[in-house]
Amino acid sequence: MRRHLAILTVLALSTPVVLSAQDSGAVKQDRKEVRHDRRELRGDRKDIRHDTRDIRQDRRDVRQVLKQGDTTDARRDARDVRQDRRDVHEDQKKDSTK
Repeated sequence: MRRHLAILTVLALSTPVVLSAQDSGAVKQDRKEVRHDRRELRGDRKDIRHDTRDIRQDRRDVRQVLKQGDTTDARRDARDVRQDRRDVHEDQKKDSTK
């Protein structure tokens, strides 16, 4: 009888240790996923800043080219502005879904 009680006691005391080890594995995985998500967000925000700078530069180029009277280059630069705006919008949409 004592032997059975000893075995039951050992099993009862070791069960929480096994469960906590399994939980720590899940916690580590969650932390890894959070780090990955943060890295993606930083990359998206960097893309947004870069595209915003491109938009400003392209707008300056459009104004300058229009002053010179070159409408072909102005159209090309305006197309670049639209593309950069689309890129910013897509990056912001990705940011808001996370």
